[in-house]
Amino acid sequence: MSQKSERRGIHVDQSELLCKKGCGYYGNAAWQGLCSKCWREEYQRARQKQIQEDWALAEKLQREEEAAYASSQGVQQPQPSLAPFSKFEEKKTNEKTRKVTTVKKFFSPSSRTAPKKAPSERVEKVSGVRERHGETLLRDLRGMFAQPWEMVAPTEESHEGKTPSPSISRQSSIETDRVSRDFVDFLKNLQKPGREIHKQCRAFIEGMANKKDLGADEQSECVQDFYQSMSDRLMTHFKGSSERVERVMDQVEKYIMTRLYKNVFCPETTDDEKKDLATQNRIRALHWVTIQMLCVPVDEEIPEVSDNVVKAITDVIEMDSKRVPRDKLACITRCSKHIFNAIKITKKEPASADDFLPTLIYIVLKANPPRLQSNIQYITRFCNPSRLMTGEDGYYFTNLCCAVAFIEKLDAQSLNLSPEDFERYMSGQASPRRQEPQAWPQAGPSSSPGLSQVYQSLDLLAGLGARQERVLEGARTLESDLISWQESVEREVQEILEKYPLEIRRPASAIDSDNVENDRLPPPLQPQVFAG
Repeated sequence: MSQKSERRGIHVDQSELLCKKGCGYYGNAAWQGLCSKCWREEYQRARQKQIQEDWALAEKLQREEEAAYASSQGVQQPQPSLAPFSKFEEKKTNEKTRKVTTVKKFFSPSSRTAPKKAPSERVEKVSGVRERHGETLLRDLRGMFAQPWEMVAPTEESHEGKTPSPSISRQSSIETDRVSRDFVDFLKNLQKPGREIHKQCRAFIEGMANKKDLGADEQSECVQDFYQSMSDRLMTHFKGSSERVERVMDQVEKYIMTRLYKNVFCPETTDDEKKDLATQNRIRALHWVTIQMLCVPVDEEIPEVSDNVVKAITDVIEMDSKRVPRDKLACITRCSKHIFNAIKITKKEPASADDFLPTLIYIVLKANPPRLQSNIQYITRFCNPSRLMTGEDGYYFTNLCCAVAFIEKLDAQSLNLSPEDFERYMSGQASPRRQEPQAWPQAGPSSSPGLSQVYQSLDLLAGLGARQERVLEGARTLESDLISWQESVEREVQEILEKYPLEIRRPASAIDSDNVENDRLPPPLQPQVFAG
């Protein structure tokens, strides 16, 4: 009992919410505790190392191909393709911070194998294929390190003979059409820059539609690089007006992510769906966790508090229905503000961070939001990074990630329970709501009103259980009495039948039934009428 009465609560130091590198921005569990900026720097550093290794391998194989081709011709051929390599190396050195992608085409089976034919024919065939493949490889690698605005801009050559992507040509939904109209109307106020922004956004969407083989991280890199390049260009155009840039970037994010939502939300290349099911099952298994176990300073008996709790649950569930990362963040922010209002009304004083996190955990447990992990990953990958690093949106989102991580690692010690009780509750063998009254501490004068109400409810349930047992016992007694009465009545009837046996007599005959001379009797008198 002392273990239950001495509750430590859930406490998270605010420093734990910040980036591990100490930059002052909010970190994220999906980024290994780093903020968006530091994570991108680490990711690009790793990608840069990978592309250098891929490039070294490509250069080595290219030289081997040229040597094999020259030997097959019997003449040493010059190597004119080394110049593009050196030119590319110089360009790569100047733009190390730009996005790079994997060289998947180079490692395809078709580029490494060839049908078995005669030796001379096979060497000539392989050399020709590799030469064409080397040119394609160089062209693709040059595109990787091009400026993002140059990379996404459509050219005349790229549109010749190009069929529209199914995801672009298919009929747009009503929401997509509405967002597109709103985006065009917004850009009309910017005049010439608006036309350029719309052109770049459409080109980027078409480019992403043709990159379906990219993984989630590569898709995120493409989107984040587009955000960064667009933001830099707008910052130059608006002469450092961050407010106007943020307003335009909000519209750009809304337009782009609404169009790309079906392709990038919970993609098949990730295990987001598996994580969703695991989190959902975990929350269902924790349905027995009470508000007292989490030390939540909220009294749901107060109508206004109960309304705020319901609104918070509704907002966090509504997050899944939104398409734009900013709109999903807005749902989290509204949910958090309702939580702060509920705590403030209950405690009659402003809520603290130590009060907020346990209450947020309680709201998530009660709501069990659909596709929670997918929504968190979607926001992490495709939201404007400035929103996640600072501001109230970033703070509330970081706390939601902490709440989900706490739920995944919830154990007996976190709830101040014994391991035996925790296992029994998790397995469904017992529930804290069905314990005997003696197992609960008595509410004293210093107890909170919520605890007092809980103990009174438990006592009332125990009394109702005793009354139910008495009613069931009376019903069983009444049933036994009815059976006994039925048997006694049957015995009495049988005794009477044996004492006074039933005699069946013939019915009495008619008075003149034995008179055989009925036909000789005179006819009955008939009334006569006399005229007077």
